[in-house]
Amino acid sequence: MPHDPVPDLLLRATDRLEAEFASLPDYHSQSAPDLAHVAGVLEATAHRLADNYPYFHPLYAGQMLKPPHPVARAAYALAMTINPNNHARDGGRASTEMEIEAVSGIAAMFGWGNSPGSYLAHLTSSGTIANLEALWVAGQLAPGRRVVASAQAHYTHNRISAVLKLPFSSIPTDNRGRMSLDALEAELRQGDVGTVVATLGTTGIGAVDPLPQILALRAKYGFRVHVDGAYGGYFRLIPDALDEPVRQAYALIDQADSIVVDPHKHGLQPYGCGCVLFHDPAVGRFYKHDSPFTYFTSKQLHLGEISLECSRAGASAVALWATQQLLPLTPGGEFAAGLAQGRAAALDLARRLRRDDAKRFQLLAAGPPELDIVVWKLSAETPDRSSQLAQRIFASCASRDLHLALVELPLAWFEPAAGVDTAGPSGLVTCLRSVLMKPEHLEWMDRIWDRFSAACAEVLGE
Repeated sequence: MPHDPVPDLLLRATDRLEAEFASLPDYHSQSAPDLAHVAGVLEATAHRLADNYPYFHPLYAGQMLKPPHPVARAAYALAMTINPNNHARDGGRASTEMEIEAVSGIAAMFGWGNSPGSYLAHLTSSGTIANLEALWVAGQLAPGRRVVASAQAHYTHNRISAVLKLPFSSIPTDNRGRMSLDALEAELRQGDVGTVVATLGTTGIGAVDPLPQILALRAKYGFRVHVDGAYGGYFRLIPDALDEPVRQAYALIDQADSIVVDPHKHGLQPYGCGCVLFHDPAVGRFYKHDSPFTYFTSKQLHLGEISLECSRAGASAVALWATQQLLPLTPGGEFAAGLAQGRAAALDLARRLRRDDAKRFQLLAAGPPELDIVVWKLSAETPDRSSQLAQRIFASCASRDLHLALVELPLAWFEPAAGVDTAGPSGLVTCLRSVLMKPEHLEWMDRIWDRFSAACAEVLGE
């Protein structure tokens, strides 16, 4: 592991925080710990934590796990000295203002005004809860009307709709995992669709739904458009690195009725940090409630008055605010450059797979990756054999400390090879998948490729 700068960063900041409260009379804590005992417990904790994949390392390229920035970790730990609760200003006075400012930066990234009064937004404990709030508001505005999302959208939308007792339908996709517009319009003609979820960055393959065309259908049929950008939302900052259809989708994200993004994915935050934004601030009326004991020290809006969650970690807001102070969400900035490096790494890996002289790999038929996720299958005489090879190469890579992922996709998404049986019993094939979301992945691509090639040679006997 590289040297961890967080302990050093915390020294001065902790001294400063202690000085800020120095006017308080001293007291003896009833819970003062036995430091030697604590140290022993922490050492045991560190030992247990070693039983993990190295999510922080460039050789981990499997799931959507990106290490928090050191400033986020340090700011979170600093805030835990106070442990603010961002439900009410009474429990998190400073962290409430920091949340409002941080969320304002996210709203501006999506093209909404810097003034908080021109939209409604707050942090949540996860993308799931953020999507729950968006669909809950949709259900308040159109009770009983259907929610539809693509077959590649996150499964949480189906579950959330069931929780909210809203009908849900899954829309088929094209061979790039994007919502089929013909299938969508066929559902819209039935006249009972209240919300269309457009996913900008599916978690399976990073597919981007055709938002411009979905917005055109909204003008014709009338429904809410909810953009699930939990994974891909931040890619709006690097339009020049995206292919034209994807660029067009991100250019119109400001036309959505609601947006979700997860700062704990590409936003460099610890887990427990989602964000939901509503274009119309008037939807705040659905959150209104009375509490006889919570809101009493400020006439200003309390975040608990516009959130379904009650207690929320103020430390998450502090960490996000600090990160955006260091790395503003602006095109061309350092934060955007990190996204662009991951995108470049994905394109590099796709080129290497495509140029394989032995033609051992097949990428999706319709073209290069849309964001920073690459998916490919093994060339084989049957889908079952291809799936078996993928699983064996996955294990062989792991033995070399290269961690990929597996995903099942429709066989029809891949171009059929001559003499290959494409009639697999399930119509699915197990593929290898790599999420290249760390900026370091670009620099490490040669070493990643060397380990992957060695695993392929072991499994394929070449």
